[in-house]
Amino acid sequence: MTMRPAAPVTPLMYQSVFEVPEEDEAQTVADLLDSLKHISTVTYADGGHALRSVHAKSHGILRGTLTVLDGLPQPYAQGLFATPASYEAVARVSTTPGDLLDDKVSTPRGLALKLVGVAGARVEGSEQDTTQDFVMVNGPVFAAPTAKKFSGSLKLLAPTTDKVPGLKVALATVLRGAEKALEAVGGESGLLKSLGGHPATHPLGETYFTQAPVLYGPYMAKFSLVPVSPELLALTDAPVELAHTENGLRDAIVAHFASHGGQWELRVQLCTDLATMPIEDSSVEWSQQDSPYVAVARLSMAPQAGWSEALSTLVDDGMRFNPWHALAAHRPIGSIMRVRKAAYAMSSAFRFERSGVAQQEPKDLHALPR
Repeated sequence: MTMRPAAPVTPLMYQSVFEVPEEDEAQTVADLLDSLKHISTVTYADGGHALRSVHAKSHGILRGTLTVLDGLPQPYAQGLFATPASYEAVARVSTTPGDLLDDKVSTPRGLALKLVGVAGARVEGSEQDTTQDFVMVNGPVFAAPTAKKFSGSLKLLAPTTDKVPGLKVALATVLRGAEKALEAVGGESGLLKSLGGHPATHPLGETYFTQAPVLYGPYMAKFSLVPVSPELLALTDAPVELAHTENGLRDAIVAHFASHGGQWELRVQLCTDLATMPIEDSSVEWSQQDSPYVAVARLSMAPQAGWSEALSTLVDDGMRFNPWHALAAHRPIGSIMRVRKAAYAMSSAFRFERSGVAQQEPKDLHALPR
């Protein structure tokens, strides 16, 4: 069912003074780049293939169409969503680690969405592009409140890249059990999930969130991507078999799209109060009671391959997904998003320098089979 606002919200107008750089933010960026480069360097030395520093393993590569809904209320009819239109879209379903782990190390799922043929004023550094990217994870909040906290956590995790993969699988089994027990009494642990204890559920049944904010025309917002068609809703919390394969998540996505398609709603949540909906602390969940997520577009996908080596070459190796591939009307904001600009640029440069592929945004998706 399409979500419409139950009552009008009064979104807060963005002001530049709302963004307050952290102390030593430049050093935080430098530290973050060191950690990410270490991850990429180790995985490249191991396999001779340059991978993303995070979300290295893809489980689904999907092509579809995103259609902006007609008749949106004024606060929601902004930027990309100002007028009804349809855009070609490619989605990459992944998990968070920077190394290619057995899926039995069950970590949070990600979904990166790229739209092509998007016209309009662009953010700095993306002036020649016609793409709009949304980078999402299946949880409403980011793992750390600020860039400095995130950099500190990554600095501890980076040295574990490619270390004793068998032990990671064993540890994940224990962590999933602990997380299941916690959820049975109404709890949840983002830490347990991030370390390998994420429930072994189907990635196509998940709701995905941008977690960190962006501009929404004159306002500020977060996005979510929500499964709405019956065949996807049936996969919500559905278990996935991971015991006898290293690629259980990929197998599940391929099996679904062999005979089914799916539809999602892209929804937006507008900021109405900085005190309870901060933009500089991405670990705080914005109240959906104060400002519900409202559908602004529908993503449709027909049955297709789901994943293949050929698709992986085209998308895993040939494309970048970056929230800074954006219209000016949807410029990323806040601490986490600011440092992501340099982090994504470094990671993609590392990959493309070693692959010999030119860094450029697609103008269309003709190379991808429908």
